[in-house]
Amino acid sequence: MNYILFDGPSRNDLLPFTYTRPVADIRIGILTIREKWEAFLQTTTTTVTEDYLSDKYPMVELEQNVMINASFLPNYELAEMVKNLKENQAIFHDEDVIAFFTKDSQDDVDLQTYEAIEFSEEVLKLEHTWDIFSKNGEAIEADFELLTKNRSSQPIPTTVNTLASEHIFIEEGAKLNFATLNAENGPIYIGKDAEIMEGSVIRGPFALCHNATVKLSAKIYGPTTVGPYSKVGGEINNSVIFGYSNKGHDGFLGNSVLGEWCNIGADSNNSNLKNNYAEVRLWSYQTEGFARTGLQFCGLMMGDHSKCGINTMFNTGTVVGVSANIFGSGFPRNFVPSFSWGGSHGVTTYLTSKAFEVAKVVMSRRELAFTDQDAAILEHVFEETAKFRRS
Repeated sequence: MNYILFDGPSRNDLLPFTYTRPVADIRIGILTIREKWEAFLQTTTTTVTEDYLSDKYPMVELEQNVMINASFLPNYELAEMVKNLKENQAIFHDEDVIAFFTKDSQDDVDLQTYEAIEFSEEVLKLEHTWDIFSKNGEAIEADFELLTKNRSSQPIPTTVNTLASEHIFIEEGAKLNFATLNAENGPIYIGKDAEIMEGSVIRGPFALCHNATVKLSAKIYGPTTVGPYSKVGGEINNSVIFGYSNKGHDGFLGNSVLGEWCNIGADSNNSNLKNNYAEVRLWSYQTEGFARTGLQFCGLMMGDHSKCGINTMFNTGTVVGVSANIFGSGFPRNFVPSFSWGGSHGVTTYLTSKAFEVAKVVMSRRELAFTDQDAAILEHVFEETAKFRRS
């Protein structure tokens, strides 16, 4: 069967992260949503997404296709139901479609004519950016079970202090010594060729993805995910870092999400709790205003390729777009548009020619190329977000 993941109606509520990727490629837990579905379905998937992303994330459409709403995270029961779909059947959760089997082209699908099957079990769904960190604990536990079932961990080094060691899994090639790992509150997963340096203290749920690094004497509270090839240090609490990003120095990051290719300068901090303990409001690209989150703790949302200088301070509930460069004293606004250059004293436009120069250097350090596809995507984001810079 041919499985296609589509963005669904939550796509705009997951900006700025979905400016540069389909919903399916958001990382939550240990794996991306696409990687979860492919593990359960035991096959590859393609994507229906925005036109400007389709060159990098193409769709393969065959005569028979099962379309899956990428906002929903799979579990065993749901995946089995999806695999057993028949033509013109659709799975719903409440009023939201999860998946449907079709022979029609995308423009001809009318779900009202489909046989509706209700999925009544609990299921994780991403509807807002803050769901990425607030639901990360459940996602780590689900991925941990999926990835470690019927497998044995590499031995825990004798120099490592542990609590609940049966909930710690170490992949081949990982390095760690003289660290403390506490998995009493949730599992700890250490990916292939990852490293935890000496003196680090980590509480689960925690995921360190392949080739990622925890630097000397870091303090990490779960649920936290450090994506592939990322480097972290200092103090981190309940945050998700997608991959290829660095928060390598002292400073605090809490209840936050960083996209790919981000860099947090030394001694930078974000607030995750308002002084009056009030509910945090967060910028919404969908409404172009500040939305209620229902959360008392909510920190920084930073899109791909954005960076901040040393000693940067972020207010509670700050949203930074794609490819912004923030520096200087004081607190920047709690909404920093994409391709902004500056800080609390004002911003100017960060021209794509300059931004692309940096991206090429940064990606080449990880032996990856900044491609024409990458440039075209960022050019589109630059144009689409121009209205926010003008305001």
